[in-house]
Amino acid sequence: MEEIKYLDAMDEYLVHCQACGYTAKTMKNKKQEYKFLSNFMTNKRGTEDKLLKDIAVDDLKAYFRAKQHRGNKPQTILTTFKAVNAFFNWCISEEYIKHNPMDKVERPKQPKLLLKGFTDDEVKAMIDSFGTKTYLDARNKAIIAMLADTGLRAIEIRTFKDKSIIDKDNIVVMGKGNKERHVPITPALKKFLIKYERQKAKYFKEFASTADNYFLNYTGGEISHTTLWNIIREAGKRANVEDARVSPHTFRHYYAVNALLNGKDLYTLSRLLGHSDVSTTQRYLQTLDDKTLIQRGIDISPLMNFGKKLKV
Repeated sequence: MEEIKYLDAMDEYLVHCQACGYTAKTMKNKKQEYKFLSNFMTNKRGTEDKLLKDIAVDDLKAYFRAKQHRGNKPQTILTTFKAVNAFFNWCISEEYIKHNPMDKVERPKQPKLLLKGFTDDEVKAMIDSFGTKTYLDARNKAIIAMLADTGLRAIEIRTFKDKSIIDKDNIVVMGKGNKERHVPITPALKKFLIKYERQKAKYFKEFASTADNYFLNYTGGEISHTTLWNIIREAGKRANVEDARVSPHTFRHYYAVNALLNGKDLYTLSRLLGHSDVSTTQRYLQTLDDKTLIQRGIDISPLMNFGKKLKV
């Protein structure tokens, strides 16, 4: 068993994460979280020169207690728990330690909150809130329509390329972990894309774009994360969406729930969404409110489906 300092192992792990193809945003979050942990271990627990194998369970428990005392949200603490646990599991795989000290740290409990999803009327209103007379309006309309009709992640919407669209029938998407998947383009979505492409060709006729992304900003470059969020927030504002959180991920939930309610099997939907585990896809069912569940119960009622054939 090779002896290695804790901080050296942490640096090596971050390089490993980069090599695995994590996005710049994910790497930024990981570095920040591990920096917090390293600072705590160094300043509060005196572990700067400690060997990795000497990191005690008490050190880790103290770190999570400190996060709780600072008022961090349960979801934030749970995310930290998963990140730290992943680091020590990697250390085991590299044969730097034999046991994961996180095994003896209690997993933070997360309160179950019912996510309020979009209604069909809200999604339609958000799509209709933009016209097609200008490049930016046509782009924004197409983005909202694509989010609702494909369930793509925010980064996937921003970064997929012109060449990713195959015969206008499907998109090749590079998802998390550099995993490639095909997402269908329905005729309903295609009509928005056709109008967008027409305005795009007209807009960039006078000057060349600087990126080969499908969706571009007004200067021809890649759309930023902030810009995409602003487009979605503006759509929600124009459509007077108040109950649901207006975000890219809420569109992803909307797509998933509608697919499940309309008979799409979990395995197929999981592949379309780019999930590595169907259990992740199953969690989208938690967004169903009582009204939707009651209506769904009526729709699948055997007696209702007998119709007039049932004698009373």
